[in-house]
Amino acid sequence: MSGTRIASVSGLRGIVGNGLDPAIVVEFAAAYAAGCAPGPIIVGHDGRVTAPVFMPAVLAGVTATGRDALQVGATATPTLGRLVRDQGAAGGIQISASHNPPQYNGLKFFQPEGMVLSAAKGREILERLERKEFGWANWDSLGRVRSLEDPDNAHLNQVLKLVDVAAIRKRKYTVVLDACHGAGGRLGTALLRALGVNAVVLGGTPDGRYDHPPEPTEANLQAFSAIVPATGAVVGFAQDPDADRLALVDETGRYIGEELTLALAATRRLRQAKGPVILNLSTSRVTEDLAVQAGCPVYRTPVGEIHVVERMLAEKAMLGGEGNGGVIDPRVGFVRDSFVGMALVLDLLATSDDPLSQIVERLPKYAMIKDQYPLKAGGGPASVAALWDKLEAAHPEAKADRRDGLRLDWSDRWVHVRASNTEPIVRVIAESADPTVSRELASQIGRWVTSGDAT
Repeated sequence: MSGTRIASVSGLRGIVGNGLDPAIVVEFAAAYAAGCAPGPIIVGHDGRVTAPVFMPAVLAGVTATGRDALQVGATATPTLGRLVRDQGAAGGIQISASHNPPQYNGLKFFQPEGMVLSAAKGREILERLERKEFGWANWDSLGRVRSLEDPDNAHLNQVLKLVDVAAIRKRKYTVVLDACHGAGGRLGTALLRALGVNAVVLGGTPDGRYDHPPEPTEANLQAFSAIVPATGAVVGFAQDPDADRLALVDETGRYIGEELTLALAATRRLRQAKGPVILNLSTSRVTEDLAVQAGCPVYRTPVGEIHVVERMLAEKAMLGGEGNGGVIDPRVGFVRDSFVGMALVLDLLATSDDPLSQIVERLPKYAMIKDQYPLKAGGGPASVAALWDKLEAAHPEAKADRRDGLRLDWSDRWVHVRASNTEPIVRVIAESADPTVSRELASQIGRWVTSGDAT
């Protein structure tokens, strides 16, 4: 099938009916399962309309290789990662396209430790897929499908251990949660109720009938932002469909965004303990500044949660995450976790006498611009790398990092330009304390990306 489909070491993502179909999903699931150790494989999905089409395909691919499948239905991605570890499973498959529009779906794979695949493991799947090495089992050795009841409980209890539950309950907060008709509504509602919060839940049914485009950006959350102050809520939480990302709206209805989700979680965590903090190359300097002020080392990694997680393990990090609203707390798991973000933000509020808007005002001030451009036709790795060479040569005064695309650092600003792993686009992210400088830098790099020339 031709169309939009990206098969990479990160998994599979594409447009349903125009690049992604049940046949390729069966083969991808089988190629993954064939490389797993003996043991069951957890299979879940986010709330997309097309989940009922692809769930049977994944189950067929897994059980046809002789592995049992533990089916959990609509379950958040961080919960699935935790289930893999708690159940002693050989792995896990989440049917999800994360924040992509509703016409997309995809697959995300997990290691037995409960984290997403490494690049090496991802390449092994692609190689088995190319060679058609699926390890089909005989009729009398096929795996079985079983349902796993109450998949959220262990995850919920672990998140509750992070915070002062009594202090939050005492405040009797009202909170608005936009679960985006995804997989996070069930656990999100349970968490807020366990914390004694009056929860106004929007889009809590995981049916994929999105009320707005699913990525929790400012443009997509305008109606939601107006609801927060109208209900007297202290904060609005907006998840993406698989609930590994979290954006915030303050009590005035101001969109705080995803970048500051990690910064606010870090603000609370840094008051509890000290230790290394891991961020990717595209994440704002806000969290880095907070960690440095607290005397904690900060390490940067390529974009992608597995890179953050691997460095967290190597450094025995206290906290990690990405600027897309993904908070990773090793006390809970090694997956970006919107529920951890929600709990830590509420804990921060409960241990402060200030509203969220004032807490945000005290954070280091930066202006970030995020742009994206279509990947030029024929823009393979060689041509993209050549463009990075030109950009680096055009700015010899900047510190260059080529671990993931190109990041250029000056004392007062930085820009990161890279090809996406999940969409046929090039992302340009620029940040400085001056909005005009950020805009000019992002626009300059964007013009060069579009033209293919840095002269």
